[in-house]
Amino acid sequence: MNVLVAGSGGREHALAWRIARSPGVGQVYAAPGNPGTGKVAENVAIDPLDFQSIHEFCRKNAVDLVVVGPENPLAAGLADFLRERGVAVFGPGRAGAKLESSKAWAKDFMRRHGVPCASYAAFDSPHEAVRHLKSTPGPWVIKADGLALGKGVTITGDLDEAMRTVGRYMDGTLLGEAGRTLVIEEYLEGRELTAMAITDGESLLPLPFARDHKRALDGDRGPMTGGMGAFSPVPLGPRQAELSRAIIDGILRKTVEGLREEGIDYRGVLYAGLMLTESGPKVLEYNVRFGDPEAQCVLPLLEGDFAGVLLACAEGRLKASLDAGALWTSPGYCVSVVMASQGYPGAYPKGIPISGLDAGVGEDGETVVFHAGTKVQDGKLVTAGGRVLAVTSVAPTLLEAVEKAYRKVRGIQFQGAQFRSDIARDVAFEASGKAEQV
Repeated sequence: MNVLVAGSGGREHALAWRIARSPGVGQVYAAPGNPGTGKVAENVAIDPLDFQSIHEFCRKNAVDLVVVGPENPLAAGLADFLRERGVAVFGPGRAGAKLESSKAWAKDFMRRHGVPCASYAAFDSPHEAVRHLKSTPGPWVIKADGLALGKGVTITGDLDEAMRTVGRYMDGTLLGEAGRTLVIEEYLEGRELTAMAITDGESLLPLPFARDHKRALDGDRGPMTGGMGAFSPVPLGPRQAELSRAIIDGILRKTVEGLREEGIDYRGVLYAGLMLTESGPKVLEYNVRFGDPEAQCVLPLLEGDFAGVLLACAEGRLKASLDAGALWTSPGYCVSVVMASQGYPGAYPKGIPISGLDAGVGEDGETVVFHAGTKVQDGKLVTAGGRVLAVTSVAPTLLEAVEKAYRKVRGIQFQGAQFRSDIARDVAFEASGKAEQV
């Protein structure tokens, strides 16, 4: 089987890496890929939004499956385009992608199908949005309706800041067209959790739960980012079984049933970003692809024929694949720590040389460095994005995985490198019964 992974980030490196390890896989391609994917796949210089070129490449190179990594090509209809031309695609069509491409549509979908979520209101008028702010108690969660690369959310208890945010979103200053429509939600208290599942619209394969760290600085301080690290699985304490049922049956399965009721053919990953509140789990947002950096800490835990399961999902025969036991989760924990450029998520320099990447990888077990924002310049690996690398380690315990990942992080150098030092640490020390040491 030949597989094309569309995209160029850390998630796509993790996908290409895991697909290449699957039995029966011949050639893996990445379009356009990055220096990391180039070590496990053949990079091809095609933009995933260039549908015709993607199709021509698939036809000429006998590609059996296209796995779409990022949300923009899905929202633009890449899966529809390829399926209409006989190419199997892991990823939903444009209709299913509205779960992510329109926050307002997704909230209305949840309301229609009884999926638990925060109360909300959607606005096309700045005047009406400000009037709503003034009439409801804060803090407020203000979300751009459209795709904003994980940066279209502002949480504030300051009314003046909330009103400024509404103005800057809706006049296009911050996010262009993505912010012309806004969703304003109630603020939910609790711990966040990522629940992902593979589905062909009928069957459902829940993946290990993960937790992303979105703020730039330790202690969940600083600006929101696309994600500074993640870990999986997430210990949920004595209510583990109860919460798992509520998430899988009350949210993921209910969402798939709702999509089917509305005639939407959904084949790919369903991602639910959740808040674990005192009254139960509630959906903060849907994504229609693997999370980034959650993919980097979930995929290393999966064993078996990952590529075969993705193909079965794309062809609508997931149940048969699952009944055959094609994929399972290995014991242990995985931690992924993002190393970012100085200044991220704001302006940051590019072209900074990176060293220490290969030393020690694999010497202490399963440690992988996934590339996100890198490129080769004059024969040297340099930074090329905000999030540069995702240093990922697997170990029998969460604490061991944390320590192993940070040992590798300390061995990698590029000027101005920034990373959080507390990814998974609080949970790891709590689970180990040890007092946390700074």
